[in-house]
Amino acid sequence: MMNTHPRMCCALRAPVFAAALILGVLAPFAGSHAQEMPATKLRVIGGYSTLVQTQQVEKPFWLEEIPADSGGRITAEYANYDVMGLQEQQLLRLTASGVADFASTDIVKVAGDEPAFEGCDLTGISPDIETAHKACNAWAPEVSRIMEEKFNTKLLGLAPNPGLIFWCVPEVRGLQDIQGKKVRVNSRTMADMVIALGGSPVTTPFGEVVPSLQRGVFDCAITGSLAGNTAGWGEVTKYLLAVPVNWSIYYQSVNLKAWNKFDPAVRDYLTRKFASLDERLWAIGEKANQEGIDCNTGKDPCTLGRKESMTLVPPSDADKARIKQVAQEVVLPQWAKRCGKECASRWNETVGKVVDMQIDLSTL
Repeated sequence: MMNTHPRMCCALRAPVFAAALILGVLAPFAGSHAQEMPATKLRVIGGYSTLVQTQQVEKPFWLEEIPADSGGRITAEYANYDVMGLQEQQLLRLTASGVADFASTDIVKVAGDEPAFEGCDLTGISPDIETAHKACNAWAPEVSRIMEEKFNTKLLGLAPNPGLIFWCVPEVRGLQDIQGKKVRVNSRTMADMVIALGGSPVTTPFGEVVPSLQRGVFDCAITGSLAGNTAGWGEVTKYLLAVPVNWSIYYQSVNLKAWNKFDPAVRDYLTRKFASLDERLWAIGEKANQEGIDCNTGKDPCTLGRKESMTLVPPSDADKARIKQVAQEVVLPQWAKRCGKECASRWNETVGKVVDMQIDLSTL
C-alpha cells in the first residue's frame, strides 16, 4: 500500500494472533507522547454488529484499546451502521459529508458510487485469502486516490471477511449443479458469475436470507463461512459448496477534512494504530474462514461460531478452473466496461499481475 496510509502486512499466525487480541499485551503508546496529544473525541460508524471481526477486533479497538492506549486523550463515540438503521450504500457519502469521522463497511457495497472500488475483490479472481491480501495491497493505492479525489475520504485499510461460499438447500456436488438454481447474491460481479454458471441471481438483504430460504425464494445463497454460521444459515441449508467466490473486502476510512484538522500528534498516533488494526483484521479473517467451515460441518476447532451438521462439498479441480474461467471471460470484461479503459489498464498492471489474469483492453 502506498505511503499515505498504513501498509497492509501479512496475516499473523495463530500464536501471534491470539496474543495480539489481548489488549494488555499490546505495547502502550508512550505516556510522554500521549501527554502531547490534545484531547480528541472521534465519531465512528462501525461495521455490521454481529460479525466476529467487529465484535472481537474493531469495537474493542475503538472503545477500549484507543482510550486506554492514549492515556484517555483519544476517545470515540462508536455505533454500528446496522444498529443505527443505515444502509451500507450510504456510508461513503456520510463520511464524505462529514456526518461521521470514521466508517467501515464492505467495499463492494459502495461500488455503485465508483466501480473501481471492487477491483481487488472481483468474483473469482482470488482462490485463497493470501491471494486476496496481495491483490488488495496492489489495488489499495487506486482506491485511496479515488476516495481522496472524489469523496473527501482517506483510506486507512482494507481487510477480509471469511471467504464467500455457496449455502444450498438441495444437494449440490459442484459448480455444475448451480445451473437452473436461484441463488442469493450481494453484488453485480457475483450476479454476473451466477448467470454464467446457468443460475438466476436474486438480491436479498442479509437479514432476510434465512426466512427467504425457508420459504423457498431461492435454492442457494452466498455469504461468508462464519457470517452465515452465526446468522443461522446452517439451520436452514444442508450443503456447503466451499468454492471461494470472493472475500467481501471491507474498508476503514476517515473524512479527509476531519483528518487534516486533527493535531499532527493525533494523526501520527492513529496511523500507527491502524497499521496494527489492519494486521489483526487480516489475521481474524483467516482464522474465521476455516473455523466457519469447521463449525458448519460439526468439527473442531469451533471457537468463533456454533456447530451445525452441514455436508461439506470441497471444490474440485474442475470447480477451481471453472470459477477462474468465469472470472476471466465474464466478470472481468463486464466490470471493465463499468470501470473504463484507464481503470482496466491500471488493474492489469497491479491486481492482474498478482492473480495472473488480464483484461483485453482492445474490447473497451
